[in-house]
Amino acid sequence: MPNDHIGVAVIGAGMAGRSHAAGYRGATTTYGPGLPEVRLVAVADVNEQFATDTARRFGYARAETSWQAVAEADDVDVVSVVVANHLHREVVEGLLAAGKHVLCEKPFAPTVADAEAMVAAAAARPDLQNGVGFTFRRSPAIAAVKALVDDGSLGRAIHFNGHYWCDYAADENAPMSWRYKGGPGSGALADIGSHLVDLAEFLCGPIESVRGMTFATFVAERALPLRATVGHAAAELSDVREPVENEDLVTFTATFASGATATMSASRIALGLANALGFELFGENAAATFDLLRAGEFGYLDRAVPGPTNGYRQVAVGPEHPYLTGGLPMDFPGVGYGQNDLFVFQARAFLEQVAGLDRLPPVPTFRHGLHNLQLLAAVTESAAHGGAEVKTPSSTTSA
Repeated sequence: MPNDHIGVAVIGAGMAGRSHAAGYRGATTTYGPGLPEVRLVAVADVNEQFATDTARRFGYARAETSWQAVAEADDVDVVSVVVANHLHREVVEGLLAAGKHVLCEKPFAPTVADAEAMVAAAAARPDLQNGVGFTFRRSPAIAAVKALVDDGSLGRAIHFNGHYWCDYAADENAPMSWRYKGGPGSGALADIGSHLVDLAEFLCGPIESVRGMTFATFVAERALPLRATVGHAAAELSDVREPVENEDLVTFTATFASGATATMSASRIALGLANALGFELFGENAAATFDLLRAGEFGYLDRAVPGPTNGYRQVAVGPEHPYLTGGLPMDFPGVGYGQNDLFVFQARAFLEQVAGLDRLPPVPTFRHGLHNLQLLAAVTESAAHGGAEVKTPSSTTSA
């Protein structure tokens, strides 16, 4: 990589791909100077129209129609991989072999075996940075709760109750896509539950075991679209219908190595809730709550105020909390931020890793992406055995 600039590309021009593309564009505007010049080089997608439109919208120099074109490009140093999960391994391994730093979207891979191979490929290139896109770690409110956990303000964690509820699959006329293929565990659990599991461990530490699973599918088949779609967009449907192979809804419990417990649910059929991530975290001395629909704040309760006026208070995120100062043009209390901003913070962190800087918390590595998949696999195994307890690989190893 040249010392004076970093060339960036994004493979995948769908909903999340556009977020990565915009994130790199915004990354140079945050947290002050220090990065080499960031050049927005290319957006690649098999759908040429999607690639061209995304490159134009976010200021990239060119559009490509294959990931191989990005891998072969001498002016590209850093690549985000934001394509269907089953394509991750081939693309990531090809980029690493070509000498690119790689940030891969979650879920990291379609199977644990694929993830293990990707981790091995990254280990063979220690000169390259690798990361997985768990963007909610960059939420100023969630990071503020994490800081309260780390400094002991909450005391010992007792219970994490989390949900990620969406309604993109609530309409039975939503078109068939790769999201509905792949077998148990590859539906709501992998698509949105992966974020929830990651946040649970981010706040409470390693999960030791899972149990008590419910997997449910309410729309058994879907019609193929007549044209390509972006994200969860509606489309004119064909007469061809295919079976849905994975779950619309999953619920489960978990036990952390610390002894804390968790109850979690993920749904893609939660009517009226387009993107509702939230949690309650109860500790010995305090408790905290978060709701993505009110992303610029979190709830907090401690024992400082006794008697009848004690209760949860609304904490507006401001410069004293992580990521806000220098992260937003108006970094002032109560101004707020959105999920798109988290992609900017993530892009900046990854670019700083590539540049050899350590001013922001690093992006979780491929090895963490593998760990997350192993947890999802444990949830799926438990469901297949009537909700029986399944120890996680890390807990089995340490036992």
